[in-house]
Amino acid sequence: QVQLVESGGGLVQTGGSLRLSCAASTTTLSANAMGWYRQGPGEQRELVASLTNGGMTTYAESVKGRFTISRGNAKNAVFLQMNSLKPEDTAVYYCRATWAPQSHSWGRGTQVTVSS
Repeated sequence: QVQLVESGGGLVQTGGSLRLSCAASTTTLSANAMGWYRQGPGEQRELVASLTNGGMTTYAESVKGRFTISRGNAKNAVFLQMNSLKPEDTAVYYCRATWAPQSHSWGRGTQVTVSS
C-alpha cells in the first residue's frame, strides 16, 4: 500500500508563502491524479488543487492565481506552492493519490495556519 506523507505546513502571516510537499513511498506514475485537499475547523474536506497524469490541473476558485500544484521529477513527490496566503486558507492540508475512480490513498495531513 502506498504511503503519502505531507510536510511543509506551519504558521505564516497573511500575505506569506508556504510550500507543501507530499512524499510517496513509491512512484505515483500509475496514479490517475494527485491532489491536495484541505479541511478547516468545522468544515468539510474540499479539493484545493489536482494534477492528472496527463498534466491537466484543476484549482478551487478560492486559490486560483495564488496556489500552484506540481510534480517532482522523480514522480514520487507532489508539491503545493501557496502564495498570498489568507486567514481563510487555514486548514489541515491532505495529499491524495487517485488510482481508479473509487480507489484513493490519503496522507495524514499537515497543518497550515495563517495569522491576520
